Amino acid sequence: MSLPAARSQPLGDLIARLAALHPKRIDLSLDRMHRLLARLDHPERSLPPVIHVAGTNGKGSTIAYLRAILEAAALRVHVYTSPYLVRINECYRLGENGGGRLVSDAELRRVLEYCEQVNQGEPITIFEMETAAAFCLFAEHEADVVLLETGLGGRLDATNVIDRPSATVITPVSMDHTEFLGSSLTAIAGEKAAIIKRGVPVICAEQAPEAMSVIETQGNRMRAPLHAAGQHWHVGVERGRLVYQDERGLMDLAAPKLFGRHQFDNAGLAIATLRAIGTIRIGMGAFEAGIVNAEWPARMQRLASGALADQGPKACEIWLDGAHNAEGGRVTAAALGDLEERVSRPLVVIAGMMANKDAGAFLANFAGLTRHIIAVPIPGRDNAMPPDQLADAARVLGMRVENAASVEAALHALSCLAYEVPPRILITGSLYLAGHVLAINGTPPN
Repeated sequence: MSLPAARSQPLGDLIARLAALHPKRIDLSLDRMHRLLARLDHPERSLPPVIHVAGTNGKGSTIAYLRAILEAAALRVHVYTSPYLVRINECYRLGENGGGRLVSDAELRRVLEYCEQVNQGEPITIFEMETAAAFCLFAEHEADVVLLETGLGGRLDATNVIDRPSATVITPVSMDHTEFLGSSLTAIAGEKAAIIKRGVPVICAEQAPEAMSVIETQGNRMRAPLHAAGQHWHVGVERGRLVYQDERGLMDLAAPKLFGRHQFDNAGLAIATLRAIGTIRIGMGAFEAGIVNAEWPARMQRLASGALADQGPKACEIWLDGAHNAEGGRVTAAALGDLEERVSRPLVVIAGMMANKDAGAFLANFAGLTRHIIAVPIPGRDNAMPPDQLADAARVLGMRVENAASVEAALHALSCLAYEVPPRILITGSLYLAGHVLAINGTPPN
């Protein structure tokens, strides 16, 4: 498809105008999406083969492994993910020979303006408009695969309009966004499992029993072949290497560059997905190169350089992680435990969270690792949790807590303390906070 040229207006102004088309930022429904896609002449029906990914935690990392493996196999890969950390362009990656690239401002402005024109001012959420723009972009550019991440849930998510993907993937399901998805793990799993399509293979990470039961029931109902972790494929760590096994054999691969035991699981899910799709053939070399080279910012990312790197205590370690729910906190805490086994350092957690998150459940994961929490605000987010509220949750857990006006102020305060051993500092609690940190550090994703 060919779209008209963009007008010369700032991209931020356009996004703000589109966001005003609906009174709510989140209003789960597919009706508006179907209406707009029909007016756009259904670009979602002209996409390359789609791998659709839902779940609570690990979606972005799993997609990063999928992309890296596919690109190592010389395939062109379009990618749509959310949310972004620093720039909205991060949500859209266009596949090209020799690798992919983020969409330019001009390209994104052009396609969003076209969707705005076709929508004719009718109510629609900003995510729905952004998703329609992704379909238009990806239909316009040839590629071999599209990696498509759900935004929220699955059943009524704007991405759930693909009738026949090549595979559906469900990462670990846990409690999050309960105000939209339901107050039980069973209800949330039902929302996620609704991306499963008739006869399409579903590849599933290891789940809590109640979530697994829902996924299996939906898979059976849709007659979708199930490839479940721990049942049909296995991934583990042996001598520091990733070992993957399924009915087709065993793969002994180098460890992921992304840090943490959970990244072995995410990588295994990506491997299982590609091996379940009969139309894609990936060699051992591409699997290994993809696992080793995959990158995904703000997931146990070491900030070894940049504007913030020298603001903490001398010789300290600064780590950034976007975990923001109880399960995300658990895997981040486990990764910190692995670091502690390698090199022992006192740990300080600088945390900022959104108001709709369970701060107590999140921080409880770190209670056995540190007693020092610094609560900070998230700049530019009206619905962020006030630092006083976050601090109260930490005090209930018996943690020593203080407030700081910013991440920079927190690091400066720590630099004034006397440490016998330079500390390990984790900045965490929100992807929005992580994006802010990457921006002020001068290391935006690319």
